[in-house]
Amino acid sequence: MAPRGDPGAITTLVLRVTGGEMGNPSALAPKLGPLGLNPKKIGDDISKNTKAWKGLKVTVKLTIQNRQATVEVVPSASSLVIKALNEPYRDRKKVKIEGHEGNLTIEEIIDIAREMRFKSLARELSGTVKEILGTAKSVGATVEGRDPLDVSNDVAD
Repeated sequence: MAPRGDPGAITTLVLRVTGGEMGNPSALAPKLGPLGLNPKKIGDDISKNTKAWKGLKVTVKLTIQNRQATVEVVPSASSLVIKALNEPYRDRKKVKIEGHEGNLTIEEIIDIAREMRFKSLARELSGTVKEILGTAKSVGATVEGRDPLDVSNDVAD
């Protein structure tokens, strides 16, 4: 049997999960088994912490120390934009999606940019706003009834 690592060491795992749903424990087992954690229990913790993101794909960061896992949701720009569209929940297995439709305000875009600022490589907030506008374009949303690229050209540098 292979020796286990230092129990006091901090280990982080980054997983992409569907919010509010219990993931397949057999998919978590290869990652969590060597750390001495129960995949079913961790899957329950992930589903509890991602209830607000029900039906959306989000990134989850697991921080493990002393065989205790803490779950932290690290949302992506696309999941924040889709959440801001307030689309109704859909069952992924039954209803296929062609695209997202909706209208966002510039204030919502700026709020999302402020939330994503720590991840952005832009020097200023205006650059982050442009990144979020590009994400809105790829998702299929409009900003105040206009194409996000037109709004992006209006954003002052």
